[in-house]
Amino acid sequence: MGALLFLLCFSFVSAKDEMTSSLLIGNARIDIRIEGSTLRLPAKDIFRWVRSAAESVTAYYGRFPVPQVLIRITPFEGRGIRNGMTFGDRGGRITVRVGNETSPAEFASDWMLTHEMVHLAFPSVDERHHWIEEGIATYVEPIARIHAGHLKAEQMWFDLVRDMPQGLPQVGDRGLDRTHTWGRTYWGGALFCLLADVEIRRQTNNAKGLENALRGILDAGGDIRKEWNLEDALRTGDRAVGVSVLQPLYTKMKDKPVSVDLDSLWMQLGVRSDGASVHFDDSATLSAIRQAITAGESSAARHSPPSKPFAVFAGRAVGFP
Repeated sequence: MGALLFLLCFSFVSAKDEMTSSLLIGNARIDIRIEGSTLRLPAKDIFRWVRSAAESVTAYYGRFPVPQVLIRITPFEGRGIRNGMTFGDRGGRITVRVGNETSPAEFASDWMLTHEMVHLAFPSVDERHHWIEEGIATYVEPIARIHAGHLKAEQMWFDLVRDMPQGLPQVGDRGLDRTHTWGRTYWGGALFCLLADVEIRRQTNNAKGLENALRGILDAGGDIRKEWNLEDALRTGDRAVGVSVLQPLYTKMKDKPVSVDLDSLWMQLGVRSDGASVHFDDSATLSAIRQAITAGESSAARHSPPSKPFAVFAGRAVGFP
């Protein structure tokens, strides 16, 4: 876990109106390029934000997904983090807009950069399968942040209970491959991932989950820089966990609507929501699966004292707490 806990950054000005900084995590390099040199925010806030997202993705996948990625930040007047997009060209790149008045608390609660980094860890597939790319990023992002200690499990399950119904098929639905609405693309894809995660853990007696399947795909060379056939990717994931779940579930959901009783699923997982908060029922049938989904493999490391990374930003040393 040393790669996760120690980060080293360098910085230099690469052009008249741009500043590029580099952050190392394990054997991967994250280049951070700020357009126009007009981002009026403390350097440490930017580095802490990028570091947090990189830690989260590394905790889930066991390593950072690609050897090098460029994050291009475009400042705007105002606050918030907007318009994240990820591309597989040039070794991998992410574009995102950041407001000049964004607070440390807004950076700390941001989900978007982690979501975009998750995209790096799955191969590019045909446009009709865009739901799997967005679904994985939507489902994995909060789990990855929990694994790295940046989000509470209660918040994730509250959000899933509230938002997952948006992924259910509506009138006229023709399956995930042929229904390209926002809800089915993002939350329909996330629903596929949740069902797959639960079923993999069922069939392996909770020894493995979706993260093991996705790690298997990544370790076989399936990152965003490569173009793969989706079914090849799913079969690779199934081989990694030793059970056939992803491919059969795709066959079932790809070209026809599949109804899912979410209320029953939450009940079995032991998730009780009153609309304002959630509490957990550890006596529920699948409560052990719920706990395993968010436990990850990094809990012991999170209780170890981390090393203090440092950065050099525009010629100044910047320490992180």
